[in-house]
Amino acid sequence: MHIVFCGTGWFPIVDAIRARLPPGITLRIWDPRLPLAGQVEDADILLPSNAHLDAAVIAAPRHLRLIQQPAVGTEGIDLAAARARGVPVCNAPGTNGQSVAEAALFLILALARRFPRASRAFAERSIGAPLGIELAGRTLGILGLGRSGTALARIAEALGMRILAARSATSQEDMLDLAARADVISIHCPLTPKTRGLVGEAFLARMKPGALLVNVARGPIVDRGALLHALEAGKLGGAGLDVFWEEPWDPNDPLYRRDDVVVLPHVAGSTEEAFARIADIVAGNVKRLREGEPLMHRIA
Repeated sequence: MHIVFCGTGWFPIVDAIRARLPPGITLRIWDPRLPLAGQVEDADILLPSNAHLDAAVIAAPRHLRLIQQPAVGTEGIDLAAARARGVPVCNAPGTNGQSVAEAALFLILALARRFPRASRAFAERSIGAPLGIELAGRTLGILGLGRSGTALARIAEALGMRILAARSATSQEDMLDLAARADVISIHCPLTPKTRGLVGEAFLARMKPGALLVNVARGPIVDRGALLHALEAGKLGGAGLDVFWEEPWDPNDPLYRRDDVVVLPHVAGSTEEAFARIADIVAGNVKRLREGEPLMHRIA
């Protein structure tokens, strides 16, 4: 049985999965310099990661038996094409909620304590500046109250923050009311047609002057142009980003080099513990497939 990992990052997960596979199963990483479809012809199982698995890629393997996402999101997989071919699609939910929540907190704290400016002040031997803010007593708005959003709410409450939350059923009016009341907004919802561009001009215009915005979900949930305008106008106190509109990103993009922007290289879910949980699910489904048992977390 042959497995192909189709991602362009998160490579430690490959080692974690490989260590859990039974003998006789091979796992390799595709070469991004070559077309994906031409490298999966012998694959029995595809691990999409952040690759786009369109109908052509799904049709390419001669004996494709499973598409197993080593993550939660499946927006890059042509589910209709998989169904048409009769190939099951599974994901790995509930594996990195705590990791993502802790990364969101890291970004919030980095913004609150003006980390880019503080780093420069250290290099300049400037003592006691810049001035940060305390989080206790402030209001955190969480967009998406799944596992990571719920975990962040627990952490933030322990810091003395008040919590507001928006779910998929939250109306546009209530969403804008949350934006107006929160001192910090953290995004944890999935990317869907409804959430694409959710944090746009109207949302950002309603946010408090000096409020902080963190995105650990998907880049396109935030309108890039609207975010840049809000930062340039001094409307926001800062933005913390772990996800981007294009990946890999351009590290020389002026947006990412601003003093009021803190960035991480899409590592919110990348912890030893989260990768171990993901690898357990992936290897477990490989074994179930081989033994003819029902698959876990099947979505198509």
